[in-house]
Amino acid sequence: MKLSLEIIAVALSAIRANKLRSMLTTLGIVIGIAAVIAMVSLGEGARQEVEMQVASMGTNVLTIRAGQSSYGGVRGGSDARLYLEDAEALRAAAGDFLTVAPEASSRTQISYSRFNSSNTTFGTWAEYFDVYDHKLQMGRFFTESEVEARRRVVVLGSEIPEELETPAILLLGKTIQINGQPFEVIGILESKGSTWGFRPDEQVFIPISTAIYRVFGGRDRLGAIYTATATPEDLDYAYADIDQVLRRQHRIYPGEDPDFNISNAADLLETFSETQQTFTVLLAGIAGISLLVGGIGIMNIMLVSVTERTREIGVRKALGATKKAILFQFLMEALVLCTLGGILGILGGVGTSQLMARFGDVQTAVAMDAVYAALGFSVAIGLFFGIWPAQRAAKLDPIDALRYE
Repeated sequence: MKLSLEIIAVALSAIRANKLRSMLTTLGIVIGIAAVIAMVSLGEGARQEVEMQVASMGTNVLTIRAGQSSYGGVRGGSDARLYLEDAEALRAAAGDFLTVAPEASSRTQISYSRFNSSNTTFGTWAEYFDVYDHKLQMGRFFTESEVEARRRVVVLGSEIPEELETPAILLLGKTIQINGQPFEVIGILESKGSTWGFRPDEQVFIPISTAIYRVFGGRDRLGAIYTATATPEDLDYAYADIDQVLRRQHRIYPGEDPDFNISNAADLLETFSETQQTFTVLLAGIAGISLLVGGIGIMNIMLVSVTERTREIGVRKALGATKKAILFQFLMEALVLCTLGGILGILGGVGTSQLMARFGDVQTAVAMDAVYAALGFSVAIGLFFGIWPAQRAAKLDPIDALRYE
């Protein structure tokens, strides 16, 4: 034990004797590890952000749109459309199994007093707020009876009062204009944030019957139909039910290409995760090249060190040092250099990821698995690239070493 500690002390003293060279030798390892940690943390942060966005959209929500089919890998017709009757048929067939909400939307002019704003107006059913789990900041949602009566009532996104330069509490119960039509503000939503360009905080919601017949000029074409199941496990059954009902509505026979597509946020998450994983592996591979170059640099410096210290090795062997002791000494030097480089690289990678998150307007998350893997990899590089110089030093003949000039 005492001998081992002595060998470690000799190895550390040799590193301290050449501080600048040791620092430059570890630089490749430091850069490689820092790059790996930073890139992986960037990918992990993107993954977590997408997961949060998917969770806010709901993993049990299915979106039905007209056109090219993305379910089953088939294509739909280019002139395909969805109508209110399709949503009504889905609601009648599904019962309590599915929550159904159609959507017809258009860009409209919103005005109150002397203030104006251009926003997307969503015409939908009351069930829409349940599908996407919207919460009220104040007021209430419109009801099914108000949808049937084509009432002029509106629920505002959380940012609409700010755009109209009026406090939310003062807008509640007041009348605003949507494309010149008067609407009573009955509710204001809590902030939901944005998800892939979908910004409910900047939208207004009115009964779909009112939207079609009073705001959109009788245009009854739907942009989408949103459905939600009680749990994500029910999605497969929902796919089959929706496909069957819409095929019947559109008179599409089994085996023919559907003119609609059914998708959900979990599909988008899976696709993104696969892309992100490939991207992360690619970046980590590029960073790994610098680790390899750093390891080769350490091997080169260790070989030079063996040549420079040939007489020292000869003296140590003459005084009784064994091949094992010489091997351990030089291997320890390589391990210390790589481990030190790994630690500095981890600190640099973590610091870089935090700087990117703070000043780069991106979300990052340091993955501890990547930290442990990077540290283990740096130790492995020390062993792999240090073993040859160490063996070369251990095999030196003491007499030849003492004669070396």
